[in-house]
Amino acid sequence: MPHPSTLYISYTGMLEPLGQSQVVAYQEGLAGAYDIHLLSFERAEDWEREEERARLQQRLADAGIHWHPLRYHQRPSIAATCWDVLAGIKLALKLSRNRQISIIHARSYVASLIALAVRKRLGARFIFDMRGFWADERVDGELWSRHGPLFAVAKQCEREFLLAADHVVSLTHAAVREIGTFPYLADRMPPSSVIPTCTDLDLFHPQPSEQSGPFTLGYIGSAGTWYRFDVVAEAFRLLLKMRPGSRFLIINKGEHDYIRNCLKEARVPSTAVELQSASHSDMPAQIARMDAGIFFIKPAFSKIASAPTRLGEFLGCGRPCLSNTGIGDMEAILEGDRVGVAVTSFESDVINLGLRRLLDLSMEAGVRERCVAVARRHFSLKAGTAAYRRIYDSLAPKDHRNTSTSLETRAPS
Repeated sequence: MPHPSTLYISYTGMLEPLGQSQVVAYQEGLAGAYDIHLLSFERAEDWEREEERARLQQRLADAGIHWHPLRYHQRPSIAATCWDVLAGIKLALKLSRNRQISIIHARSYVASLIALAVRKRLGARFIFDMRGFWADERVDGELWSRHGPLFAVAKQCEREFLLAADHVVSLTHAAVREIGTFPYLADRMPPSSVIPTCTDLDLFHPQPSEQSGPFTLGYIGSAGTWYRFDVVAEAFRLLLKMRPGSRFLIINKGEHDYIRNCLKEARVPSTAVELQSASHSDMPAQIARMDAGIFFIKPAFSKIASAPTRLGEFLGCGRPCLSNTGIGDMEAILEGDRVGVAVTSFESDVINLGLRRLLDLSMEAGVRERCVAVARRHFSLKAGTAAYRRIYDSLAPKDHRNTSTSLETRAPS
């Protein structure tokens, strides 16, 4: 009997690192049981990198995944998005008819506009993989007004997605609890699963380290938008007072000028800092040079639905972290599992106390092994894939449902 056909829709391109780590990696794990079609929107600059495109095409073909890329249009913003949605609906309807798609899995809100149109027309089962409260993120990021028409339309779309969904996927338990309070979902809450932003723990695992020098604080990934690198820079200045001779290793692409300006504003001596770029595959080796990680995120309502990728990467490599409360399930993980510190504010005395706790924790016997165990429990790609497999199996036509699986079946907690 042929495998049931599914359609995964992502407005994020598969040629972007996020697409490969948070879409392709999962779909590869599901391809053995489902005939997977992947519809994505690719940026022109990514598509022009022919070698990378060829590698991805081969990777997807080897996994048995059918890739259907469309061009992503950026400007003018609203018109471009509408154009992309219409193009996506046209292709998704064609695929659904020709390939007998039974499940449509949509990543976030724009993709869900396409999925919902197909569901209403053809009746496929719909997975709303909401990722976060996107409309509220636009407001919290000061891109939209909470009283403006764009926010109102987006929240109405969110309502339609949640009411129509056969299954909802959230990044955090905190977001699921919040969704459960929405009045229009009273007695109509759809089945839901929490699948955090998972980490490839086959890549992000402890590396051999010959570290014997000064304490090294580490920062990885982007520094702008939602991340408060200005507070991170100030925290390192406080660390230098507490532990003279400490080092700051920063791995980042494309924001070096901004980072240097923040360090200068915080009066951090350049001699204490190493700022460089690194490939994704080289990140574990760079994290191995660090004693602990640090990152702060702007606290806002929408962030209760966020699961920062770098948390799983630090923990997977055995490094405790200093971060802040109010971000998804992060406080529960860091403090509850004793693999880091979550500060309640960015005041200097609070940061100072957090740094002292982080220093103590980083020297505690068994902390690295505990970090790895927590990463496996919360952020395992295998466990995330198994959770998606259970969702797909529950929605597949009855005569196609898989009654067993060789995949790990424990869902991330």
